[in-house]
Amino acid sequence: MNRSRSRGFTLIELVVVIVILGILAAFAVPRFISLDSTARTATVNALAGSVRSAAALARGMSMASQSSASVLMEGNTVTLLNNYPDASSTGISNAVNTNATDFTVTPGTSASGTATWQKVGAPGTCSVSYTPPTGPGLTPTVSATTTGC
Repeated sequence: MNRSRSRGFTLIELVVVIVILGILAAFAVPRFISLDSTARTATVNALAGSVRSAAALARGMSMASQSSASVLMEGNTVTLLNNYPDASSTGISNAVNTNATDFTVTPGTSASGTATWQKVGAPGTCSVSYTPPTGPGLTPTVSATTTGC
C-alpha cells in the first residue's frame, strides 16, 4: 500500500485563483478610484462646518466679553467685524487655524473681503470661502465649492 502524497497546487487550481482575483479587481478598483474624490469632498464640507462653528464661537465670545474689536481664541487674537471674525489674516484664519499641509489659506485683501481655503493637491475648485457680514445683525457667508474634487 503505497500512498502518494500530493505537494503544492495543480495548474488548474492556480488558474482558477488568478481568474477569481482578476474578477474581484475589476469590480473593486473603480470603487477605490472614486473614493479619493468622495474623501476630498467630505473634507471640504467638514472645513466649511468648522469655519461656521469658528465664526459662531468668535461671535459668542465677543458677546460674552462685550468686545467688538477682537477676541482671544486658543492663544490667537481674532479681529472682528460686526461681531464676527473679519476676512483678514488675523480674523477668520486665526479662528479656524487649519493645518498648512491640508489647506492653503488666502485671507481677504481687506477686513471685509473674502477668505478662501483651497484643498492641497486637489484638482479643480475644491475650496471653502468666508465673507464676513456686511452690517450689524447680519451673518457671515460660508460656502463650499466641491466641483471637480
